[in-house]
Amino acid sequence: MFDTIVSRARDSIAKRRRYNQLINEISGLTDRDLADMRASRSEMIYQIRRQIYG
Repeated sequence: MFDTIVSRARDSIAKRRRYNQLINEISGLTDRDLADMRASRSEMIYQIRRQIYG
């Protein structure tokens, strides 16, 4: 049981770390970068959240 708790905690930490990393990358994009990609910052964040957390 303890192993399960530790495993879930590690998984949660890894997901949060990946999420924060991707959010930081998106935040670093300029409006011009987003326009060149024809992307919306909010849509990218939504898709990241959906991909990581389901």
